[in-house]
Amino acid sequence: MKQFRLNRLFNAKSNRCFDVAVDHGFFNQPGFLAGIENIAKTVQTLVAAGPDAIQLTPGQARHLQGVLGHGKPRLVLRTDTANVYGKELPRAAFSAMIEDAMLQAVRLDAACVCVNLFQIPGAPEVTEQCITNILKLKVQSDHYAMPMMVEPLVFRPNSEAGGYMVDGDETKIVHLVRQAVELGADVIKADPTDDVSRYHKVIEAASGIPVLVRGGGKVSDQEILVRTQGLLAQGASGIVYGRNIIQHANPAGIVRALMAMVHDGASVEAALAMISA
Repeated sequence: MKQFRLNRLFNAKSNRCFDVAVDHGFFNQPGFLAGIENIAKTVQTLVAAGPDAIQLTPGQARHLQGVLGHGKPRLVLRTDTANVYGKELPRAAFSAMIEDAMLQAVRLDAACVCVNLFQIPGAPEVTEQCITNILKLKVQSDHYAMPMMVEPLVFRPNSEAGGYMVDGDETKIVHLVRQAVELGADVIKADPTDDVSRYHKVIEAASGIPVLVRGGGKVSDQEILVRTQGLLAQGASGIVYGRNIIQHANPAGIVRALMAMVHDGASVEAALAMISA
């Protein structure tokens, strides 16, 4: 039964998915609203651009699901919020789950939900909370036939760059991805490795579960397209990008370019030309 919803999430032509993450306001972190101050306008722009999915919170899903017609992107529902993204970890760090997450997802007609699995230097208690969240969510996921996307995030020390910056260590990513799969993930949203040519090891660790790669911090068009090409060549089943879309000068153009890469195998050069087309 979960497969029915996954069939909505993954493109029939490529069997890949491009999900745009627009759930940053959930985390009450200064700077996270850049590019999405007017969430209704942002969602409207993304719907017109046509990615496979848009990742939103329970309070903002209405902007997507209120759109008329059957061709709009699918909803990926964010189910947890946390306070771990600043330069300093708070005295009491947490990752909290919304109530009846899967029931809310069904009512909102989501195709999938997303939940974090943090690995934070100096905060093992947050990892424990994440594991508890996932274990509870797994039972609901099976009951409601709602796919569960687990997001294993390997943090660099918060003091270096804040908790939203990728630690691209291959070993750390591989092991955390494998734990997410062992906990019952139906889809993985994982960090890219520093050496993209080694990403097949992450795919291998996922043991047949599709891996979508998160974008991380805002980078140049050339860098994000080259990285995307390399990750797809290594076996990634798609991408989940946020700031590289919503903070772009031309969000529709970069979505168009990335969709061509993900689903049509467009080259970096061809994709670059599409951004301003």
